[in-house]
Amino acid sequence: MFIKKINLINFKNYAETDISFSSQINIFTGPNGSGKTNLLDAIYCLSLTKSAFSSSENNSIKHQENFFSILGHFSKEEKTHTVQYDLAGQKKTFRLDKTPYEKLSEHIGAFPVVLVTPYDTDVIREGSEERRKFFDAIISQLDNLYLSELIRYNHLLKQRNSLLKQFAESNSMDKELIDSYNHQLLRSGKIIYEKRKSFIEALTPIFKKHYLNLSDKREMPELIYESKLEDKEFEQKFIQNLKRDILLQRTCLGVHKDEYNFTLDGHAVKGYGSQGQQKSFVIALKLAHFDIIKEKRNIKPILLLDDIFDKLDDIRINKLMEMVAEEAFGQLFITDARPEHTEKIVGHINAEIRIFKIENGVVTAEKQLS
Repeated sequence: MFIKKINLINFKNYAETDISFSSQINIFTGPNGSGKTNLLDAIYCLSLTKSAFSSSENNSIKHQENFFSILGHFSKEEKTHTVQYDLAGQKKTFRLDKTPYEKLSEHIGAFPVVLVTPYDTDVIREGSEERRKFFDAIISQLDNLYLSELIRYNHLLKQRNSLLKQFAESNSMDKELIDSYNHQLLRSGKIIYEKRKSFIEALTPIFKKHYLNLSDKREMPELIYESKLEDKEFEQKFIQNLKRDILLQRTCLGVHKDEYNFTLDGHAVKGYGSQGQQKSFVIALKLAHFDIIKEKRNIKPILLLDDIFDKLDDIRINKLMEMVAEEAFGQLFITDARPEHTEKIVGHINAEIRIFKIENGVVTAEKQLS
């Protein structure tokens, strides 16, 4: 699978542009702020139905305009498909082959991508919510049931928390109603827990392989999934916690409190790891994400590498490029502010390489290597 062409109208700093891509390696060069990352984000949008960088979709509309449109032409299983994402005000439309989706979640996983950015190390430095979001996004591309249960769980959680607030304010309780929410929340939570647990078990050996390769076996990484649902008496404790939930006006136990711990040689990566080690840890996670999608879906996701060479030493860069040279990946996109630097890194790779120069949201030049 690969994206053959993209058409943008009023997307971020792009007024209007059409770009045709190589099915192998594509490189966007240009100064910082020129729009390189925005092109990766447009591809990400076509896969995940939302921006990787903007929490508000309207922030992706070009300044002083009132809509944007992204149209991608994908080749998959020897067929061409169009994916179109239009946003005008609050109206969002997503189409596959000109047919709109009833639910956006139906599209997730159809054209998978793996994005690696300088901001990914936030998953190490920030709190547990960032790590849950990180793994939820990966599992959702693999498992439609997981995504639907996660959406259901978050909806039920919001409703239960609202109910707890009402109970606290009125100093009364509707036991039958809260029992109904408890039952549904526990059911969805159990499914989510089991799927997270089995996913981490499958991902960990793949992740370790990639990290050891990137680091030249200099330290041993670990992924540790922790959940209160591991306790056989969790359901009983959840129900017994109701008084505390009402007092705090929120649900204190459940998979929305799960944690993923990252370690190197038994020490927390957050405090122990250097910038290069943290970057390698996240890249290894993303490469494991790539491999597990390839294995489960029998398809190579599009790999998007945004300015990743900045904090990697030569050993780690060379190890990553060895994988590219061995054709471990399918279509690859790379951004770099230093074109000579990137050409040096990829110059020895036997593949069709297209290099695009970006300036102020305009593709000013294209160069092809092979």
